[in-house]
Amino acid sequence: MESSAGIAERSGTALRGGERPRARRPERRPEHHAAEAAPGLIAHTRDYVALTKPRIISLLLWTTVMTMFVARPTGLALSTVLWTCLGGYLAAGGAGAINHYIDRDIDARMGRTRGRPIVSGRIEPVHALVFGIALGVIATVQLAVTVNALAAALALAGLLGYTLMYTAWLKPRTPQNIVIGGAAGAIPPLVGWAAATGSLTIDAIYPFAIIFLWTPPHFWALALLISDDYERTGVPMMPVVRGADYTRTRILAYSVVLVTFTIVPVITGLFGGIYLAAAVVLGGAFIIGAARLLRDHSRRSALRLYLGSLAYLFLLFAAMAADRVIAFW
Repeated sequence: MESSAGIAERSGTALRGGERPRARRPERRPEHHAAEAAPGLIAHTRDYVALTKPRIISLLLWTTVMTMFVARPTGLALSTVLWTCLGGYLAAGGAGAINHYIDRDIDARMGRTRGRPIVSGRIEPVHALVFGIALGVIATVQLAVTVNALAAALALAGLLGYTLMYTAWLKPRTPQNIVIGGAAGAIPPLVGWAAATGSLTIDAIYPFAIIFLWTPPHFWALALLISDDYERTGVPMMPVVRGADYTRTRILAYSVVLVTFTIVPVITGLFGGIYLAAAVVLGGAFIIGAARLLRDHSRRSALRLYLGSLAYLFLLFAAMAADRVIAFW
């Protein structure tokens, strides 16, 4: 019988003294590496998606699509709607990523934003900036090719307005930042109108102006909730510069102006009874919420108005589209 030493020699492994032969470490199969890398890749992808601010974009896309039906109630090609939504998401997502990059120092000092991907170190700042710019370029080209040049130009204007005019310039300089900068957030209906018709008419100004007037009371309600964060970071939001009481009066004033303006497109003949009923009911609820906030200074009241304003815009734009489509058919 062959000795263990002989077996070791024949296998190319010489044993020294009484040393026992070492067990060979099993090789790691490629699928093991893939299995370990998958969770990290998913988490990294999720972080990049978070840079685009998808929850905000969902309401922007809703106003875009509803405006498309307002502009062309006779019917829309599904491909046009889908291409417009894709381009709209990419453009708004690019703006969101660039916003993360510009605001990274402010975000690091705010409790609400401290866990964002750049601040927490999960994504390098320059990578987020390149990602945002790339999304903006892709969105502009895609909309120009698959929809039309006007829709592409408006989407690009919205991206530049949000990142350069609002985030980089107005936000750190004036308490009127959201009033002026709200124009950038009101661009999506114009994109939708241009996508549906290839042009802009005077009627396109109504959905744009409604969002423009809606933005200050909506955002100031949120600013009341996180005014301590804004004060800590030195961002001159209205509650920090002018105080909470003044902000509440501005919220009520803008709410009244907003609701009054929503009746104008009925007078001009753009909308009919369905929209008018929705505008009156929803507008009444909005003003009641703003008036309640003037009396009740609790966080609950501010949060209720903030969330209610989201529902208000969602339902009002749904009523716009329903009114136009039903009237045509």
